Amino acid sequence: MNFEKLKNIKAKFDELTEQLAKPEIIADNKEWTRIVKEHSELRPVAEAYDRLNKISADLSGAEEMLADPEMAELAAAEIEELKTKRAEVETQLKILLLPVDPNDSKNVIMEIRGGAGGDEAALFAAELVRMYKMFAEKNRWKVEDIDANETELGGVKEAVFGITGANVYSFLKFESGVHRVQRVPETETQGRVHTSTVTVAVLPEAEDVKVEINEKDLKIDTYRSGGAGGQHVNKTDSAVRMTHLPTGIVVQCQDERSQIKNREKAMKVLKTKLYDLMQSEADKEYSAARKNQVGTGDRSERIRTYNFPQGRVTDHRINMTLYSIETFMNGDLAEMVEALRIADQTAKLEAEGE
Repeated sequence: MNFEKLKNIKAKFDELTEQLAKPEIIADNKEWTRIVKEHSELRPVAEAYDRLNKISADLSGAEEMLADPEMAELAAAEIEELKTKRAEVETQLKILLLPVDPNDSKNVIMEIRGGAGGDEAALFAAELVRMYKMFAEKNRWKVEDIDANETELGGVKEAVFGITGANVYSFLKFESGVHRVQRVPETETQGRVHTSTVTVAVLPEAEDVKVEINEKDLKIDTYRSGGAGGQHVNKTDSAVRMTHLPTGIVVQCQDERSQIKNREKAMKVLKTKLYDLMQSEADKEYSAARKNQVGTGDRSERIRTYNFPQGRVTDHRINMTLYSIETFMNGDLAEMVEALRIADQTAKLEAEGE
């Protein structure tokens, strides 16, 4: 435990607390916002450090009571309880002091594509889109549709949408990868179980300051949007396809009636994909460290199986199985998501101790 670092964080937290009460800081909206943000980030560590000091003080008092024969038994019981509490707070502090993923607080762009399995894969892709949107709704996050390539049977070959809210990426980043479904398709006449796959990509939304795009590097095409929709469909060239020539990345958006709005959304997705590409290249430099985390983030990695005949969902990275596939598909992902977050923190703690 780095107590010197904890002491410095607590001192900084107390200093910021004093600054927030100063009239000149309150009057300066920009400075006030900056200090409030930093103060909020340090609060969990500072409060946990206070709890640790309180427990340590109580523990010292209880140990002194051992010398009193009449109080020894009571003191011994209290010491055991306090040692347990101290260990819990120390573990919490170790987690809080772990390096923070700079993307955790970001919004995300999600891409869901049907893989092996034809129409059945497209149908399951549509169900995953619904599942993640319901999970977002449960967390009071905002969902914004960007693009979808639908099939005649109601599936999606590809769907792209954004999710905005508090720390969205920290909750959804472990969803990237191949999701496998095992079930009897509605079109199957002999009752045979089929296996299909869907690929999910969760991209932290890029900030403008981090990604700059030269207009000369873009090829922009407009076309008439297709699929079920309002009267604007197939009547105006409102859909936008944007190609980044240096990388070959192509994005498109046809969700909005306005070509301008579709262009804005397409640009946001393009910047996010370029940011993801930059990160992927940087990740190669510390690929060994990534092995200590839950999964590698490789989208070719099979991460989860949805077995409908047995009513189970299994995450292969942490060997966790839930026998509640119906509620899971209705957006009840919290238990699985939290288990993945804890497993990642545990792996990082073990790596820190090596």
